[in-house]
Amino acid sequence: MASCSATSATLLSSTPKALSSTNPISQTLTIPKSLNGLRKPLQSQPSRSISLTSRSHSRRTTSFVVKASVSNELPLVGNIAPDFEAEAVFDQEFIKVKLSEYIGKKYVILFFYPLDFTFVCPTEITAFSDRHAEFAQLNTEILGVSVDSVFSHLAWVQTDRKSGGLGDLKYPLISDVTKSISKSYGVLIPDQGIALRGLFIIDKEGVIQHSTINNLAIGRSVDETKRTLQALQYVQDNPDEVCPAGWKPGEKSMKPDPKLSKEYFSAI
Repeated sequence: MASCSATSATLLSSTPKALSSTNPISQTLTIPKSLNGLRKPLQSQPSRSISLTSRSHSRRTTSFVVKASVSNELPLVGNIAPDFEAEAVFDQEFIKVKLSEYIGKKYVILFFYPLDFTFVCPTEITAFSDRHAEFAQLNTEILGVSVDSVFSHLAWVQTDRKSGGLGDLKYPLISDVTKSISKSYGVLIPDQGIALRGLFIIDKEGVIQHSTINNLAIGRSVDETKRTLQALQYVQDNPDEVCPAGWKPGEKSMKPDPKLSKEYFSAI
């Protein structure tokens, strides 16, 4: 499938080199017939296996943390997030972003979107940017990724929102022109060469704690992403508790125990 912008730049996700072309790009996007908002079914994939930590005889030490088995089908929730280093656009400049540099420092919201200069994508990208300060207060960085070049990203950022552009963003847009990042996170559509709407919450240890993948026509919720992040941070700070459905900060949590959980159920 043809990219929405042309560039002769070459990007290596593991050891990126300087981009060698500054040719102008076209901001006119021709949507291929295959980009119809739904991913076409592919051949069935082998099932993934996960293992739960063994049950303890002590109620207090029972663990509800899922540790995904290591396989060639990364990434699973519970695995270390695949590292990458890539070119990105931030503050209308070209920068390099390396995921592992956030380890020990910040949580990361890593989200993928199909293409620049499309339709659902700018609504998601600008929504995350407009609420960037809320995530910063939660010690979290946001990173957006698509298969477009940094030149396409830059042109889109320099386009006014009323004309379908992004305007200035408060977080980097990463260029995955080699499609290696999208592939490593399991969101690449091979026959179309673009990414599904995958979103991953990565904790300060570099472990994927949450993932969600939408088909092309379905936008994501910033509210739900923030709520899930807050629930994650709560249970990491309170490892003897779990968060029930729809939990928000300040609401009652639950003890993962047949007897102690009755305190929660009796109160709802």
